[in-house]
Amino acid sequence: MQDLIRDILYSFAALFIILDPLLSVPVFAAMTRGQTPAEVHKQAFIAVAVAGGLMYIFLIFNTAIFTILGLNFPAFQIAGGIILFLLGLQEALGIELGHCKEHTATAAGVVIGTPLLCGPGTITTVMLLSKEYGLLIPFVAITLSLLATWLILYYAEGIQRILGDVVTDIMGKVLGMLVAAIAVKIIASGILAYIATI
Repeated sequence: MQDLIRDILYSFAALFIILDPLLSVPVFAAMTRGQTPAEVHKQAFIAVAVAGGLMYIFLIFNTAIFTILGLNFPAFQIAGGIILFLLGLQEALGIELGHCKEHTATAAGVVIGTPLLCGPGTITTVMLLSKEYGLLIPFVAITLSLLATWLILYYAEGIQRILGDVVTDIMGKVLGMLVAAIAVKIIASGILAYIATI
């Protein structure tokens, strides 16, 4: 039981760091500015639903996806780790490696849901957790991380007002460093696993 709780907490922490909902707070607050509280709450729900839908799909069908595409897991692990590292680097250094098209405020939930919350890094993490722990532990961890994310987005405007831009920016950079550190571990594991298959 103790091991189960520990594994769930580890999985939750990994997913929460990758989702990084606090980084989405200023973006979400800006995109929903001027909307009614009911509409803001609706967009928060849409964001979590979109991210959650993708996460559960890749949790349940990841093996089938690999089979269809003819991929092996170590190769995906290395590629995913590199993407994670770049995402962490982007957050930690405050640099932009890609450009997003502008979206209207009515689509805030979808834009926040993906790619901001559930991008390549999140999908990679979900698949890695499913490989290590099976379905149950990642499923519980995903549910907990989505609940925490929804609460943060639900109160995004208040959080942004309390923390301020400086604190939010610092937290984003720290989480970026953690993402990069997790990525290095994933890449190393992937390389060792890939070598073992040769």
